[in-house]
Amino acid sequence: MSDEPGRRIASPVWLVLGSIVSVQAGAALAKNVFGLVDPTALVWLRLTTAAIVVAVLVRPTLRGRTGRDWLVVAGYATTLIGMNWAIYQAMARIPLGVAVTIEFLGPLAIAVLGSRRVRDLVWVALAAGGVVLLGLGGSGVHAVGTIGGLDPVGVGFAVVAAACWGAYILLGARTGQRWSGLSGLAVALVIGAVVLAPPALAVGGTDLLNPYVIGIGVLVGLLSSVIPYSLELVALRRIRSSTFGILMSVEPAAAALAAVVVLQEWLTPWQVVAMALVIAASVGAARSAGRKDVVRD
Repeated sequence: MSDEPGRRIASPVWLVLGSIVSVQAGAALAKNVFGLVDPTALVWLRLTTAAIVVAVLVRPTLRGRTGRDWLVVAGYATTLIGMNWAIYQAMARIPLGVAVTIEFLGPLAIAVLGSRRVRDLVWVALAAGGVVLLGLGGSGVHAVGTIGGLDPVGVGFAVVAAACWGAYILLGARTGQRWSGLSGLAVALVIGAVVLAPPALAVGGTDLLNPYVIGIGVLVGLLSSVIPYSLELVALRRIRSSTFGILMSVEPAAAALAAVVVLQEWLTPWQVVAMALVIAASVGAARSAGRKDVVRD
């Protein structure tokens, strides 16, 4: 996956969109087994699987690294842990599509802060309208103590995931610049798996010995970590962080579709309209990225 001259590499737009499809398929599968294993334990299985696969394939070189290199990759690992753990906690309490919609506020904020073109701001505004409709277009029946019919704890976890996702975009770009190939990703995943192991083993207990749970954890690790993080890290070397954030506007729609297919979490009419707005914004951003973005130095 190197950027060597003369070697053809897929468009960064398609790399990002491919990562979105993969991660949301994995998320839907993960939520389907929350009744069998604690979300924290499943996140650990996901990160451990990804760490083993990527580390074996990449075999990162650790010698000669500066303190700054390690600081950046440690920050990147922290955002991976926080983003994964918080969104799984949110998914356990609120619908998948809504959880990812709230989480998307992180990359949307990056897109707003980083944009310098009026056209990009139009796509951000369109995506923001879709986010509002997708998050608030529920049945209208709200239980006492909820936020728009949603568990406030779940909403809070989704907000934490949003902050971590925004930081992930920025630190992912810096990691890709300082660590060649997928070395930074491999190191970050190993750090994440080691740090999360104690709490995961404590809450998972014997559930982590269930072969079915292990199998799902491995599959989720491939779909939601190995494939998307690899694609995104490569893409972030070749496009601006703001453009990446706009492209990720398709994430809520992809999550909602995955929820329908795997979990039978159906959309309301307003949420269907919201999905159309989000997809339209993503198409516009993709066309803009294809014409204007250049490879990073």
